[in-house]
Amino acid sequence: MKEKAIVLLSGGLDSATCLAIARNQGFDCYCLSFDYGQRHSAELQAADRVVKALGAVEHRVINFGLAQFGGSALTDTSIAVPVDGVQAGIPVTYVPARNTIMLSLALAWAEVLGSRDIFVGVNAVDYSGYPDCRPEYIAAFETMANLATKAGVEGQKLHIHAPLINLSKAEIIRTGHALGVDYGLTVSCYQADELGRACAVCDSCRLRAEGFAAAGIPDPTPYRT
Repeated sequence: MKEKAIVLLSGGLDSATCLAIARNQGFDCYCLSFDYGQRHSAELQAADRVVKALGAVEHRVINFGLAQFGGSALTDTSIAVPVDGVQAGIPVTYVPARNTIMLSLALAWAEVLGSRDIFVGVNAVDYSGYPDCRPEYIAAFETMANLATKAGVEGQKLHIHAPLINLSKAEIIRTGHALGVDYGLTVSCYQADELGRACAVCDSCRLRAEGFAAAGIPDPTPYRT
C-alpha cells in the first residue's frame, strides 16, 4: 500500500506543483483546501480543477472565517491590495495565523488517516515576505507537531514537507511543467474576478509572470486586460 500524504491545495501555482511532487514521490494524496474568507472563490474552483486533472484520493474544503478578524487585504475589502510592485517588509496581504491554522487542520486529518506526511507549497525565495513561509517556521511547526500529537508521542514521527521552499518561481514552474502540471488551471491573483481572470498588477501576479518569463515557458494566465 502507498503511504498517505495530506497536501494543502490553494488552487495556485505553488500548491499545484506541490501536489504533483507528492504524487510523483508515490504518495496517495488527500488534498485540503480552505475557504477562510478570502476575497474571491476563484482559487477554490481552481483547486477543484487541479485535483481533477492531477488526481487525489480525496479533496476536502474546510471553512474557517478569518474575515471576521480582518487585518489583511485578502480578508478585509476595506484594505486595498497593493498594485505598485513588490516592496520590502511584510505586506498587507499577509493573513495573520493562516498557515498555522491550515497546517494544524492538516495535522488533525493526518492523525485520523494514519498519515505521517504533510505537504505545503510555501516558498522563501520568490515570495511576498510572509513570516510563515520561512524554513525556520516549517521546522518549528514540525517540532510542535511531534510534541502535540498522539502519533508523535508514540514515535510515529510526522514530517512537514516544503519541497518548494528554496526554489525560485522559475524553478517551481519548470518542476511542475516537467511533471505535467497545467498551470492554466490555477489561479494565483489576489483579486481575481469571478471567472478567475488575473489583475496582472498585484504582487502574486507579478511574481507569477516573472517566473514564467524566467523559466522560458509561455504564461497561460488569463488576464482581465
